[in-house]
Amino acid sequence: MDDTRLYTIGELARRTGLPVKTIRFYADSGVVPPTDRTHSGYRLYDVSAISKLELVRTLRELGAGLDEVRSVLERETTLPKLAEAHLALLEQQMRLLRTRRAVLRAVVKLRRTTEEVRLMHKLAKMSDSERNRLIDEFWDEMTEGLNINPDFAEWMRSAKPNLPEDPSTEQVEAWIELAELVADPDFRHLVRSASQEHSDRRDAGETMSGPAPEDAHKWWEVTDQARQAAEAGTSPEGPEAAALVARIVELSTEEYGKPDSAEFRNWLADYYQQHDERLSRYWELMATINGWPQHPNTEASSKWLAAALRASAE
Repeated sequence: MDDTRLYTIGELARRTGLPVKTIRFYADSGVVPPTDRTHSGYRLYDVSAISKLELVRTLRELGAGLDEVRSVLERETTLPKLAEAHLALLEQQMRLLRTRRAVLRAVVKLRRTTEEVRLMHKLAKMSDSERNRLIDEFWDEMTEGLNINPDFAEWMRSAKPNLPEDPSTEQVEAWIELAELVADPDFRHLVRSASQEHSDRRDAGETMSGPAPEDAHKWWEVTDQARQAAEAGTSPEGPEAAALVARIVELSTEEYGKPDSAEFRNWLADYYQQHDERLSRYWELMATINGWPQHPNTEASSKWLAAALRASAE
């Protein structure tokens, strides 16, 4: 290519693959002005214009605006800086698109109404900090003015719903269900009542420390085994149930600071008999969102434990 030759706009169009109309637009915008003009006023371009137009086309395809393109060409900013800014914007847009995709998949699966879809989209677009604030506000209201063990309360509040960069449909569904759950008046009443009972017992002198975070796996082992036993049809009065009851009584006497007795076992049986599955559902949803192991405490497993405890108290 001749470095000294000047090209007409038609020749420039053929060499760059850009329409003549587009090249005129860039010229009129001052992005790639003509190098010279003929006596008749036709635009002429030198070889550098070809390189500039190819760069402009690339930057425009990457989403750069005309002012940004002009800044690069006039060396007011560097190409790496522009690329860095656009990369951050692109990653943000990709995250939003992935979230929208997951919401649409959930809509197809769950068959929600128009109003529910609006709410789902609003919830799905929340940032991590907004999601965390929603959970913090929930626990603030659930424990306000109550005598809750500080370590136990902090542990409950520490679990936050952090969706990954590319959430699955199940994770988006779980977050939407969790947000709806903590806003449900019945669920809020349930949790507040449980918190009030915890507080009343502490006021009465009971330890009521709640399971320590490092001991949580011990309780999960018990509830996992109870669920498996219930699903397998194992009798709550057999030897396998007796071993499991012994383990849960050991954990409970330690947590509540009470001695083992028939009365205590019947009290524990009442607790499991009245267990609301929604309390476990909260943690199941949190586990799905964060990719944690699942330890569901189902209605069937709670009733199985209640029956096993009552049988052992006779």
